[in-house]
Amino acid sequence: VQLQASGGGSVQAGGSLRLSCAVSGSIYSANVMAWYRQVPGKQREMVAISTTDGGTNYADSVKGRFTISRDNAETTVYLQMNSLKPEDTAVYYCYADITLSTMLPNYDYWGQGTQVTVSS
Repeated sequence: VQLQASGGGSVQAGGSLRLSCAVSGSIYSANVMAWYRQVPGKQREMVAISTTDGGTNYADSVKGRFTISRDNAETTVYLQMNSLKPEDTAVYYCYADITLSTMLPNYDYWGQGTQVTVSS
């Protein structure tokens, strides 16, 4: 099982990007799915979280600009990023709490990271 992230890139301030992260492999369910980001020298921080009951939560710094969503199968998570700012520059990581089968505990999975660079 892997998380495959895509969609990063370079954009000017005020622009938009959409990140995608898909679960590959056989699973029972993907539960909480989320996006985190990290800049060199700082801790990884939560950007947005999506729960299976449709709940979402955002970091204060991205509220009103970023939107997290999932596909109908709930195995792909997206992050629509609008009105991007230079301080959004970071490596973005997707995360999923995955149930492989009803006989196993849940496991945490991380994607490989995708670079987002916002220039002023």
